[in-house]
Amino acid sequence: MSARPEAWIARRDAADVERDLVAAAGPLAGLRLAVKNNVDVAGFPTTAGCPSYATGPAASDAVAVARLRAAGATVVGVTNLDQFATGLVGQRSPYGGVRDARRPAYVSGGSSSGSAVAVALGEADLAIGTDTAGSGRVPAAFQGIVGIKPTLGVVSTEGVVPACRSWDAVTIFARDLDTASVAMGVMAGGPGTRAWPVDVPLAAPAAARVAVPDELPGMAPGWAEAFEAAAERLRADGCVVEAVPFTSFLTAATLLYGGALVAERHAAVGAFVDAHAGDPALDPTVAGIIHRAGTPTASALVRDLERLEELRATSMALLDGFDALLVPTAPGQPTAAEVAADPVGVNSWVGTFTNFCNLFDLCAVAVPSGTADGAQFGVTVVARTFHDAVALDLARRVGLAAEPVAGAGAASPLPEPASPWPVAAGVATERLLVVGAHLRGQPLAGELESRGARWVGPASTAPRYALTELDTVPAKPGLERVGTPGASVAGELWEVSTGALGSFLANLPAPMNLGRVELDDGEWVVGFGCHAEAARGGRDITDHGGWLAWLGR
Repeated sequence: MSARPEAWIARRDAADVERDLVAAAGPLAGLRLAVKNNVDVAGFPTTAGCPSYATGPAASDAVAVARLRAAGATVVGVTNLDQFATGLVGQRSPYGGVRDARRPAYVSGGSSSGSAVAVALGEADLAIGTDTAGSGRVPAAFQGIVGIKPTLGVVSTEGVVPACRSWDAVTIFARDLDTASVAMGVMAGGPGTRAWPVDVPLAAPAAARVAVPDELPGMAPGWAEAFEAAAERLRADGCVVEAVPFTSFLTAATLLYGGALVAERHAAVGAFVDAHAGDPALDPTVAGIIHRAGTPTASALVRDLERLEELRATSMALLDGFDALLVPTAPGQPTAAEVAADPVGVNSWVGTFTNFCNLFDLCAVAVPSGTADGAQFGVTVVARTFHDAVALDLARRVGLAAEPVAGAGAASPLPEPASPWPVAAGVATERLLVVGAHLRGQPLAGELESRGARWVGPASTAPRYALTELDTVPAKPGLERVGTPGASVAGELWEVSTGALGSFLANLPAPMNLGRVELDDGEWVVGFGCHAEAARGGRDITDHGGWLAWLGR
């Protein structure tokens, strides 16, 4: 029996789930998957939180569900939500308001309420949510779990009931970042999704520059202090954290519901809502929002879209020179009674720091960040379009381990993936061996970090190379394959997107070049070399085993 039965709309038979778990194969084998019920799961009616909306069981899985199942995840059931994904509180459903996993008087957050609570309670290891205004981030924060909201379009929305088609994203919940990352890598990419650029960054620089809002309006007691503690963790990790004006972000957030952009909600399900006026299955708050969304004029929508572009340009200019933006995921967690007393006002307050994200086509990762005034507190790392790996990297550096719910059971976390999830989703990369001035901590490492290269770790060449100190400024070595006799030379591996590697090569000064280098395990990777003529004019330092050993001689 679930500790929060209202989190579920329907569940599979336990014996069937157990059979599938035992038979599963793939990177997600053994993990139980819950699916928000605005996403098709074969055999379950897709209600979107409204029983009369479903016309019968879905004939097939949504693409996102199918990809996770193919990787070994086992669907355990479909979860409750704010009706038609309209809300951030998890209370707008005829199936019942979903209560917080720890404090039943408080809301779960929405609209992906059931999905987040199922994961927090250990009744699922993964859960699919959707996010238009924060629905994949707010419930993650309130439930003390991880929520990844990818760049728009990199996960297929085929088989998903739209909320606002232009700004909808399919998201993933898990209790830890590694499990969420593996699942997102499985779910993203494929036919019909947005193509990744060739120069996608794979990590944030060691000394990343992170923006924070210069104002934190409406924060609940203790929540601003909890946010400052998160910012301080980034500073302690070597990041530069600076405040930026936040008015344009806050203004854009109001456009989603306070202007004509809400017309997208009517375009999605307005015909059904208008035709079923008086249906007791319709949540009155949701029905009112969607019905009114049919009234803005076309010219009003055009004006608001123009205003949105102006605000986006202003906001992105404020983030010039920064790698990411850190925000509180929510300003506070309301009680169910507070939402009932002011359903629209409280919902708007909850979305203070989330509504702008999809409107600006940004990606985000929400992670636990301790507690505040008795509630789970979370922060969100927001990054530019396609900079999902940067957001993931900084989320790993700022987040804290989730506090388990008493009595909750769960599968063991998956190990950290070898590469950030966008690589699994289709980003083309190369592994680059460096042996000199581009080693981490050396003078030219910034040339790789500025291109979003990700440090992998130490590596050594096969014993067929020689190392020469070249006459360059700054000093650097030249690596030359000499066959036998030769030596193994110590270096480091970086992972870099192919486009970034191309720009790096285009700026590589003589006498350096890039070619294939054999590692001591037999793998061939891209690596630094030098012209034989330059090597002959340098000093042989092969016997030292590597550049750092030579420098420390």
